[in-house]
Amino acid sequence: MGANDVTVIEDPVARIAAVDIVLQGWINVSRVSMKMPDGALVERHVEDHGPGVAVLPYDGKRRTALLISQPRAAVMLGGDTSILEVIAGRLDAADPATRICAEAMEEAGVKLSSLEHVVCLWTMPSISTERLDLFLAPYTIADQIGQGGGCDDEHENIMVHELPLARLAQDADNGRLLDAKTLILVQALRLRKPDLFA
Repeated sequence: MGANDVTVIEDPVARIAAVDIVLQGWINVSRVSMKMPDGALVERHVEDHGPGVAVLPYDGKRRTALLISQPRAAVMLGGDTSILEVIAGRLDAADPATRICAEAMEEAGVKLSSLEHVVCLWTMPSISTERLDLFLAPYTIADQIGQGGGCDDEHENIMVHELPLARLAQDADNGRLLDAKTLILVQALRLRKPDLFA
């Protein structure tokens, strides 16, 4: 988002008065001046790296799901060593369904042919413009045709985990699913297909 590409948003609550680009690159950071309804001018910082996609592939017959883990600097700085995550990536101007199928093959080596859209949500509306399209997708053993692991040139070091749905439900109930998009998709699958967890 360039300085000349700013859309001024006004509503009865507040309005954007000015946007200054602080950093442009893989992520963009802006300093935003907001005029509040009481007349106060406040400063906020906003991170923008574009929209993303995520999917929870599940095998209904074997009652399993594919998740990944990979080294995450932010997670490590936050005190954890590793967390389980659903497959995800940046949209990069592609169609969400097309992009998430490519991510599933790249990260987990699984070919997805049927997607169920769950929601397009704001991930951190207090600080980020990121919106994620979340999907559920069935798969079978026959769909596991690749190695996964992510892009070698990006040094992602992704590990693929095939886990029982019952364990994911238990982890959700016990506060052990620490990634928001993963927790949302596991709970969405439980609501939509409770028989898989019986």
